[in-house]
Amino acid sequence: MASCVFYAAFIPIYLVILFGTIIIDYIAGIQIEKAEGARRKSFLILSLVANIGVLAVFKYYNFFIDNINFLLQQSHITANGLAYLRIALPIGLSFHTFQAMSYTIEVYRRNVPAERNFGIYALYVMFYPQLVAGPIERPQAILHQFYEEKHFEFERVVLGLERMLWGLFKKVVVSDLLSIYVNSIYNHHEANTGLTLLVATYGFAFQIYCDFSGYSDIALGSAQVMGFKLMENFNLPYFSKSVTEFWRRWHISLSSWLRDYLYISLGGNRKGVVKTYRNLMITMLLGGLWHGASWNFVIWGFLNGAYLSLEKMFGVDVKSGSHYSWPYKLLRIFITFHLICFTWVFFRATSFSQAFYIITHIFNPVNFWNLRIQDTGIFASMSLGVVLLLLFEYVYLRKRRLAEITPAYSWKWPLAFSMALIFLIVGFGVSGGDQFIYFQF
Repeated sequence: MASCVFYAAFIPIYLVILFGTIIIDYIAGIQIEKAEGARRKSFLILSLVANIGVLAVFKYYNFFIDNINFLLQQSHITANGLAYLRIALPIGLSFHTFQAMSYTIEVYRRNVPAERNFGIYALYVMFYPQLVAGPIERPQAILHQFYEEKHFEFERVVLGLERMLWGLFKKVVVSDLLSIYVNSIYNHHEANTGLTLLVATYGFAFQIYCDFSGYSDIALGSAQVMGFKLMENFNLPYFSKSVTEFWRRWHISLSSWLRDYLYISLGGNRKGVVKTYRNLMITMLLGGLWHGASWNFVIWGFLNGAYLSLEKMFGVDVKSGSHYSWPYKLLRIFITFHLICFTWVFFRATSFSQAFYIITHIFNPVNFWNLRIQDTGIFASMSLGVVLLLLFEYVYLRKRRLAEITPAYSWKWPLAFSMALIFLIVGFGVSGGDQFIYFQF
């Protein structure tokens, strides 16, 4: 019920759509388990078509119509074009759609039994901490937790609240302050120099990280308070020494979903070198399209697919590396970070022309060094926030996740999080609090 109220706060009528797919997937899961042969696959296809169909209508219909109208206009076939749908995108549609699809796929693969309790299955799809922006859970990891009896544990609740506060700090203090600067530059990109555009791109890299990982911390922390354990979604991604490693650390629930259900289903690396690269490109292109109905996201996915293919082609080592010297590790981290920042330009820009302008001016040495800073206070605060973020996450979280800190550390947390709460209040007063970026997906 709490999850229904939480979701209905956006647009209540969309609960009908959500429950429509829940009912279809619930019935399909049971029928998949009971059926044999071709009937099993037919029920799986029914489930996938229902979920992808809803996603296609709400998220991609206008995108396809826009491209069709463009082609019609270029061909002078019609002047009016096809009509658009004037509907709002249901919040978190891509996330709970992928989570629902993972359930029927896992039942089809016989990795998990079909859930007979409708309420439990509905809660699996609608569990409010991760309903609107993940992490995207698997049924075998979360369904059994809904049957377990929960007891109040003071230490668990405290650690969950601490993690929620840390997530709020990342979102409100760091991300929202960064958004003020980034928006002021990207929204007036033609009035800024290459260095200013580059610094704003760096800012967006940390803005989107703190925004999304901050939400994940809040989701994991709130679930932990209630006695549930969700999967980690981020693991210090900007310390990665390759793009391949980056995608093992960034949005882990989505990247592992794409790997397990798309890349491996296409054949993975089992059908030769050429098809391996093809599968990587298809996976990342669709991953880009998952993020949004725009050619910018497709280009973003293409670039990441190209990076991954080139690293596999040249045998970039991502699992080992402890024998590397620290200057070489830093060099690889530096290169990887800038490769990722290059893709973030397309992710943040509102059009290809804007992204092209920003990239060409970043690489243009003429009038590059004039850095524009409108508000030195906000710029200094956001810079300090990024430095403190990196230091804290590297020192405290590199070897021990926040949720696993032992009571021996507990005496440090009241002081640390009292300071975080002060920064949080001040940051909210300055930024006003922006919507989470990934709510649009």
